[in-house]
Amino acid sequence: MEDESLFTLLERSFLAAGGRTAIRSCSNDVKISYADLLRSACRYANALLSLGVEPGDRVTVQVEKSIANVLLYLAVLKVGAVYQPLNPAYTDTEFAYFVGDAEPKLIVREPSRHLDFGTVATLDGDGGSLTSLADRMADSLKTVPRASADLAGLLYTSGTTGQSKGAMITHGNLSSNAQTLVELWGMGDSDVLLHALPIFHVHGLYVALNTAFLAGSELIWFDRFDADAVAAAIPQATLMMGVPTFYTRLLASRNFTRETCRNMRLFVSGSAPLPAEIHREFSAHTGHDILERYGMTETGMIASNPLQGKRVAGTVGFALPNVSLRIAGTQPGVIEVKGPNLFQGYWRNPVKTAEEFTTDGYFITGDIATMEADGRLTIIGRVKDIIISGGFNIYPKEIEQVIDAIPGVGESAVFGVPHPDLGEGVIAAVTAADALASEAEMIAGLGTYLARFKVPRRIFVVDELPRNAMGKVQKSELRKTCATVFTRGR
Repeated sequence: MEDESLFTLLERSFLAAGGRTAIRSCSNDVKISYADLLRSACRYANALLSLGVEPGDRVTVQVEKSIANVLLYLAVLKVGAVYQPLNPAYTDTEFAYFVGDAEPKLIVREPSRHLDFGTVATLDGDGGSLTSLADRMADSLKTVPRASADLAGLLYTSGTTGQSKGAMITHGNLSSNAQTLVELWGMGDSDVLLHALPIFHVHGLYVALNTAFLAGSELIWFDRFDADAVAAAIPQATLMMGVPTFYTRLLASRNFTRETCRNMRLFVSGSAPLPAEIHREFSAHTGHDILERYGMTETGMIASNPLQGKRVAGTVGFALPNVSLRIAGTQPGVIEVKGPNLFQGYWRNPVKTAEEFTTDGYFITGDIATMEADGRLTIIGRVKDIIISGGFNIYPKEIEQVIDAIPGVGESAVFGVPHPDLGEGVIAAVTAADALASEAEMIAGLGTYLARFKVPRRIFVVDELPRNAMGKVQKSELRKTCATVFTRGR
């Protein structure tokens, strides 16, 4: 079998880069070369083997961002296992669902977490049992060969009517997307990428890490985004990838000036729509036009504005090379996509997989867009009722189910409205079937069951929810009523 493992592809870059810096941390002054990155990844890979991890096994990871987390990701690829990253904000209740569905061989969590979930190792920025084990292992290991169609990642996404679904991401998906983006965005070993994104998400994990490693670029590493600290580091960078919230916060920082960006060649935005006014304000402030691109968990990157050529505010550019993109029916219509970037399907869910594909093999994204004659794509809305807040996808149905269980709540509707910082803020409207707790008490109580970013920022009590003739709740009417909630005050 020809080895088509993503790690084999990255390893060639690591070996070529040798002693050049791979990651430089702004959190603790740690610097690691590409040669050391490879040796350390081998140690972690040997640790995984000692814990019984075999090709195809799932490794579930819920830890805060750290360089050790990167080494674990690389190690999982090297041994041919399947990396399943989870948001550290998920509660134990949410975590239990993902573990029950994925049935991992190994779970990696922080030492402070509840660990009664089967075979568990601990990991955080300061160490943990997995790091201690890796430190005792050999620093070399032959990569387990993988075919292009073998799974490399299991990333959970959701619809609006049911539990989260595991998107099966293959080595071929990741390799093709990374190679395309490196070429499309002109990335090379002279680039320095400022990395402040989380790495439980496609953007920070696959788009940023895979491309930087493949190009042999240096990473300036932030454990979390802080506008002033990032602004101070930007003069050392040539490239930054971020969500729209990063750019709105940078514009609000006094430390972020045109001079700050003197060495930058490219700012990339994704994970949520970039408001056209922010694109224009950023351009006026810095002299740089942000490059907006478009992707999904199931597809990786689909489209991008050009590196050379006009980047039009409010658009996501053109289909990537070798990616076929079309609008279903008349315009505006739903985006459908096909290509080597397209995931294998939903984990153990053939019915849902079949529903999401056309008979000729296109994935139905659920995003509504228009396409110009030259192929430029403009997304104008979503069929799927997803809220995108701070770059995170939030699924109203999940929140509504928790709210409906609150004593006194009759029914609920969760929706997003414009937020000046996050893009969208989460709002809930509820009817009262009996005496209700206060808004503050309800919000506080939801934090026990939901990750913080999912908890509504406001809960309004209404006499009834607006419905159409078919009985469906009209969230568009609720959005109109609450449209200025966050512009009046956050």
